[in-house]
Amino acid sequence: MTVSSTSDVIDLECRDIRKTFDQYFTAVDNVSFSIPKGSFFSILGPSGCGKTTLLRMLAGFEKPSSGEIFIKGRSVTNTPPNKRPVNMVFQHLALFPTMTVAENIAYGLKRRRVGKSEITERVNGVLKRVGLPDSGYKQIDQLSGGQKQRIAIARCLVLNPDVLLLDEPLGALDLKLREHMKIELKQLQEEFGTTFVYITHDQSEALVMSDQVAVMNQGVFEQQASPRELYYNPNTAFVAGFVGESNRWSAKVTSQTEHGLKVQTDTGLKFHAQTGSQQSLTVGDRVEVFVRPEAISISRGKIEANQLNHFQCRVDNVLFDGAKSQILVRDPSTNGEVTVSLPQTSEFANLTKGEPLELSWTAEQTRCYQVEG
Repeated sequence: MTVSSTSDVIDLECRDIRKTFDQYFTAVDNVSFSIPKGSFFSILGPSGCGKTTLLRMLAGFEKPSSGEIFIKGRSVTNTPPNKRPVNMVFQHLALFPTMTVAENIAYGLKRRRVGKSEITERVNGVLKRVGLPDSGYKQIDQLSGGQKQRIAIARCLVLNPDVLLLDEPLGALDLKLREHMKIELKQLQEEFGTTFVYITHDQSEALVMSDQVAVMNQGVFEQQASPRELYYNPNTAFVAGFVGESNRWSAKVTSQTEHGLKVQTDTGLKFHAQTGSQQSLTVGDRVEVFVRPEAISISRGKIEANQLNHFQCRVDNVLFDGAKSQILVRDPSTNGEVTVSLPQTSEFANLTKGEPLELSWTAEQTRCYQVEG
């Protein structure tokens, strides 16, 4: 059995994990990562990117085609699921409807033949820590959606796993409850200090809760970083487009300047930009250009030309959504469209279609990535 030298600080480590099906389809392609003890680690990606397959390999439900998995420094690659120090929370919580809340939580402890007095003590303790100290006697159908979520997590955490795996556990909840549970899950993870590995296709869940996020695409990790780093410094066009909202244009590099690059979109818009990764770009290269709606300043008056990127436009549409409201504006000379976040100030509360505006943003807020091929 292999023992890692970092077992005192790393709870979970994967080395070159690969999974192929029928020798033709590679679901996970040589993925390596390590998760420090007590972290909230999310794997974010679209449907079909391989994240569920990876999670099933961590749980032991799938065996890797190659590579190794370590928990607390010990290889568990060939260890069956019931012998691994991990537990898993599914989207459909699989609580037993014929059992009380306390009986649901105690189920795993009874399977391990823990004594009755210890079971009672541990169940009461975990119920208190998830904020439901007086709910042990209740039936599952007496609980709200959020309470069921907490009981499903409590049923796993009462077993003191080294790692808790969560497979899109908020996917079945309504939007308002999902927003609330994002905060609760993060607080629970900090309360218990257990390492959470969370998979989701929802970028907001990953950004709000995680210490580290791995963005997965077509079986590989495109980038692994803190939520803030992913948002402000995406390494690839896929990460720039998947994490957060962005205006996105196909363009060509027209010149190199002291500020970076100058590009022209296929619709005729001209921007000063910077490269979004370590790649070097030259004149004539085809690129994808990204500018976040919230990075763009708007003004009803004349903007002083202290920003490299600025031009006049007209409001094409107002998309009112409270704090998330946006406007679509159009450049009259090129007919190019730009999406802009609407500032939450009284100055723009009565903004209407057809009004002239001036836009501005920096070269640093304009990221471009070379088009492959």
